[in-house]
Amino acid sequence: MSKRGAGKYHGYLVIDKPGGWTSHDVVGRIRRVLNERRVGHAGTLDPAAVGVLPVAVGDATRTIEYLADASKSYVAEVTLGLATDSYDGDGRVTRTVDPGHIDRAAMEQALDAFRGQIAQVPPMYSAVQVGGRRLHELARAGLEIERAARPVTINELEIIEGNPPVFSLFIDCSKGTYVRALVHDLGERLGTGAYLSNLVRVRTGPFTLADAVRLDQLPDLLQREPWPLIAVHPDVAVHDRDAAIIDPEASARWRQGSALQYSGRAGEIVRVYDGAGVWLGIGQVAPEGHLLRPVKVVAAQ
Repeated sequence: MSKRGAGKYHGYLVIDKPGGWTSHDVVGRIRRVLNERRVGHAGTLDPAAVGVLPVAVGDATRTIEYLADASKSYVAEVTLGLATDSYDGDGRVTRTVDPGHIDRAAMEQALDAFRGQIAQVPPMYSAVQVGGRRLHELARAGLEIERAARPVTINELEIIEGNPPVFSLFIDCSKGTYVRALVHDLGERLGTGAYLSNLVRVRTGPFTLADAVRLDQLPDLLQREPWPLIAVHPDVAVHDRDAAIIDPEASARWRQGSALQYSGRAGEIVRVYDGAGVWLGIGQVAPEGHLLRPVKVVAAQ
């Protein structure tokens, strides 16, 4: 249970991550700027990539798990004719092929194979663990091992701009999708090879690039604007769930960790508020379906 007054800031900062920064770098910077220990990110973004990185602060760190299944959208620049071992511009070139015969029509046809649910093999340069070691550690040691394909879903895959051998694609995809791997596999299908030459994440779940602020803007924003205008409320992670509004007596029992009478579907996640609209946390309906048990109890924001 959160203690009242434990931390000054609570909410999600939507950061436009700069190139060359790891997601961990961004978290560290925000910890220092806010002087807040409880900071974490919702969805790793490769160092070379830029764009939307949701950063949870304070009580928002307790809701990150509810964003785990969030879909994401990207604008990806694909360069044909060259493949690398990392599938992006930072890797070692593994082959080159003249892509002069590939036009927009050929690209459109190749994209058909990557829409909907597909099986994707994670790249060696990734954080996936195999046998207790991350793949990128093995890759840097010069090793390549068999990786099991994983199901991912490509909801949208469209050409934004095409100036062969470079194409810009809009990609909307499920969690766990490696855009680098998608680009690599596209190059294999075309027979030319391809690498991801630029990547911008424009959406993660409910967070969009239009909402994002740059890291270098944050200190000044904190001086000029109230926190609620800078950050998104922590309950955004469960806005797609039902809400329960409870009376003062029930609120007091909720804060003590007691289950409440509630009629719902067994296992359902519910966001809880008092009569004034203050967020009190998250509950889950018990298997018998008539009790709401506290899962996350937070102090009033």
